[in-house]
Amino acid sequence: MCGIVGYIGQNDTKELLLNGLEKLEYRGYDSAGIAMQNNNGMRLFKVKGRVKALRDRVDSSIHATMGIGHTRWATHGIPSEENAHPHQSASRRFTLVHNGVIENHQELKKEYLSDVTFNSETDTEVIVQLMERLCAQYQDTAEVFRQVVRLLKGSYAIGMMDAEDQETLYVAKNKSPLLVGIGNDFHVVASDAMATLNVTDQYLEILDQEIVLVNRNNVKIQKLDGTAVHRKPYTAELDAWDIEKGTYPHFMLKEIDEQPIVMRKIIKAYQNENNELKLDRNVREAIKACDRIYIIACGTSYHAGWTGKQVIEKLAAIPVEVHVASEFSYNMPLLSAKPLFVFISQSGETADSRAVLVKIKAMGYPALTITNVPGSTLSREADYTLHLYAGPEIAVASTKAYTAQIAVLAILAVDAAQAKGITLDFDPMQELAIAANAMEMLTDQKEAMEDLVVNHLEKARHAFFIGRSSDYYVCLEGALKLKEISYIQAEGFAGGELKHGTIALIEEGTPVIALATQANVNYAIRSNVQEVVARGANAMVISMKGLEQENDTFVLPHVHALLTPLVTVVPLQLLAYYAALHRGCDVDKPRNLAKSVTVE
Repeated sequence: MCGIVGYIGQNDTKELLLNGLEKLEYRGYDSAGIAMQNNNGMRLFKVKGRVKALRDRVDSSIHATMGIGHTRWATHGIPSEENAHPHQSASRRFTLVHNGVIENHQELKKEYLSDVTFNSETDTEVIVQLMERLCAQYQDTAEVFRQVVRLLKGSYAIGMMDAEDQETLYVAKNKSPLLVGIGNDFHVVASDAMATLNVTDQYLEILDQEIVLVNRNNVKIQKLDGTAVHRKPYTAELDAWDIEKGTYPHFMLKEIDEQPIVMRKIIKAYQNENNELKLDRNVREAIKACDRIYIIACGTSYHAGWTGKQVIEKLAAIPVEVHVASEFSYNMPLLSAKPLFVFISQSGETADSRAVLVKIKAMGYPALTITNVPGSTLSREADYTLHLYAGPEIAVASTKAYTAQIAVLAILAVDAAQAKGITLDFDPMQELAIAANAMEMLTDQKEAMEDLVVNHLEKARHAFFIGRSSDYYVCLEGALKLKEISYIQAEGFAGGELKHGTIALIEEGTPVIALATQANVNYAIRSNVQEVVARGANAMVISMKGLEQENDTFVLPHVHALLTPLVTVVPLQLLAYYAALHRGCDVDKPRNLAKSVTVE
């Protein structure tokens, strides 16, 4: 979601702030702004729209060595220049950016700021106006900042400047990600290391309910009670090349193509020198000790969780439940005696999932995070972590992280089976390698997918995906991909369910994409296809080699039945990509969406 970048040092900050915000565009946003401070005072620039428009707005003649920038994804208040960050206090002394949601902002307004005229609809402005209201009561800005932060309830990552202090950036964090980057004679602040990786790879982790005073030459971390905290920096394990598009027109297409490489990275990471499965022994013991696994996730990760459920139950004979994080947090089901919670999150910062993690940790239950970001909040706070090795995923619509999640869940299932003494009749790593090769073959068939879009989807108002068994779970993901980037209303259904109501929406020419990769339900799904064809649907059947029939639209290379989701999803990703492209949509940054969902 919202992105923060800040700088204090010896050099001009304009380009660093703008470049940093451009690196954070993948998170999703609707407005942007920067503030820069020098001897002539504070200069503020904000726009509704993209960073490119902000770049055009900024006065290029300004030279400043301290500044903060922000990309906003609207929560409180519509997307507008007035609601864009940074926000300033009434006298313009304090300037502030904020990610997250201040849950008690209305109460704070009523108690402290009832006579203040607000310039925006945001909860963020409450923080900066509080700074001004309380500044007369305390000796210095750091103490005012501490007292204001102590009043806040909810999630926040804050970067603030004081017009009377050109030596300090004021930083605070709770539940929303924020890092301080270490340089020579400078420091940076960022909600994601990607924003400032071009200037440093050394970062200080900031924990919840800490404040940080960032100067040019030092960083002071404190708890809210003023206790000093000493922490060593870590090296961000990111390759700058991974966050560049290279010759690709869009990050999404690049990330679709990277999926076979990711599979091979996962195989290498989870194998020892004898080609045997290598997993953290503590994870294995946690699996052995549990009587039920609860998978907690959102969106694409939730869809991966359903595939994981099927693989774990079939290979390891452990019952698995899959839950939407935002529902589980407020409506917890009856739990088994010895549960293990598995949190799946590309970013490791998903607020809904973290809310569940906090609750179950307070109850004393063990937690495993499967994430693409090892140092993320979910990774730090869970007992165990399994890394996806997918590399940075920039496009809002997840592709390579989804298939990486399925692969790692399959490896977890195999390890659990081996821990229980269950003998498998196949070599899991070899089958993963075969799946990687099949994925590579499919990424080379882009023209066929584009032709399908031109002939069937380009002008569609809605579309349906149907499948059975594991194909059904992939249909959920295929529908999500199509709707989120092409804006075609799309839904995924279990093959037998479409006729229980929704078939009423089938009319002449309605696109229906059917997956047929499971031998035990092959005839059943084909009967469902005939049902929609009889009502005028334009049906496209994507089948697996060995199960294909004469008029199938596309035939996939054969892979192990439990790993079919790794290959069935690739053509669906490409269909979504080309549908968005041909409809003139913003492929990498679809409207209203955010990459890292850090608010509930």
